[in-house]
Amino acid sequence: MPLPSTAADHIQDLGAYVSASPSSFHAVHEAARRLEEAGFTGLDERDPWEARAGSFYIIRDGALIAWVVPEAAGPTTGFNIVGSHTDSPSFKLKPKPTIGAHGWLQAGVEIYGGPLLNSWLDRELRLAGRLVMLDGTQHLTATGPLLRFPQLAIHLDRAVNDALTLDKQRHMNPVWGLGDPAGVDLLGVLAAHVSGVGSVNAAEIGGYDVVIADTQAPSVFGANSEFFASGRLDNLSATHAGLMALIAHGASGPGPDGAVPGGTAPIAVLAAFDHEEIGSNSRSGACGPILEDVLVRISDGLGATASQRRQALAASFCVSADAGHAVHPNYAERHDPANHPVLNGGPLLKINANQRYATDANGAAFWAKLCGEAKVPYQEFVSNNVMPCGSTIGPLTATRLGIRTVDVGVPLLSMHSARELCGVEDPHWLARVAELFFRTSP
Repeated sequence: MPLPSTAADHIQDLGAYVSASPSSFHAVHEAARRLEEAGFTGLDERDPWEARAGSFYIIRDGALIAWVVPEAAGPTTGFNIVGSHTDSPSFKLKPKPTIGAHGWLQAGVEIYGGPLLNSWLDRELRLAGRLVMLDGTQHLTATGPLLRFPQLAIHLDRAVNDALTLDKQRHMNPVWGLGDPAGVDLLGVLAAHVSGVGSVNAAEIGGYDVVIADTQAPSVFGANSEFFASGRLDNLSATHAGLMALIAHGASGPGPDGAVPGGTAPIAVLAAFDHEEIGSNSRSGACGPILEDVLVRISDGLGATASQRRQALAASFCVSADAGHAVHPNYAERHDPANHPVLNGGPLLKINANQRYATDANGAAFWAKLCGEAKVPYQEFVSNNVMPCGSTIGPLTATRLGIRTVDVGVPLLSMHSARELCGVEDPHWLARVAELFFRTSP
């Protein structure tokens, strides 16, 4: 299936993907559904993998790795990897999540990552994630509108517009009903909203990973329909772009002789990690072994020795795709004075002298070449020196595997808000460059 031909078509599909992905677990299962429709084969990490060309994927918890092995691939064939992440800042259900007082039912939650707390106030919210039963079976669950963080009325806090202070423990427990918490169980609500089977027995739930997500549908707006507002654009915008690019690449592939721009076709890989927003230190995060595990098994299947695997990694390249900052018109002083990225100005090339982003001169040159050949504009992002810089999976991947890496992404306003803002053009441009990258030897 080729990429959408227009940015308008791409942004509508991105909205559909985000709507289907209220948690990282939903994001990878929706990606897997699309990959299956495109002819990819799902593999189980516990099984042996046949050594053959083709299109495959694996799911590990809330992470997904998908890849296309060309016919001409050999033991030293490099990997072209688009890296992204499936999680977003939010709130996660605590143990014993059913709490409340004064006639209200509330949910006990922990802060997940670094959400803009005030942006979650006075919104209709849902719960979504996975339930693991005592027998080991797993189920996706997602409610409809269920919860709300109600803000205190201005009559009871006359200074609220001067300084809003939210205590993460006292003020960030959403309401979801009325009654005595001793007589109800929030897990029962989740058990009644299980994908595929309708419901399960709440008493059989042994564990759960459940987060809060916004329920408002994504929307295109603006004087010329140039803006796109949605939850979880950080970083489903990049996961979706990489997914669409890999599906398009798998459908087209290199010529019969394996030839692509730059030489022999690389092995195209989408690595959609979980837990980036909380440091990536998990078995499904970029600090974990998931990507290396898959790359080693692919190389082993191609008959690689230990030395040849190192050759393959040396020939590899990673485009770490994660959302970045557009210049804010009301806070321009918070940005670097000479670099002001704008919405619909093209994907960002993200640069940091202290390697919070993995971009170096080689990566910048390769990115410039790709964008030129794809006829896609790009813009550079660098932080103001007095503003701490965030980081991505890029430096982690480069450090773990020694793979050359460049950091890029779609520019946003309102990053880490419950509802973020991007331009309509930029996600489509990112997908176009990613598709070209998958078939270009570095």
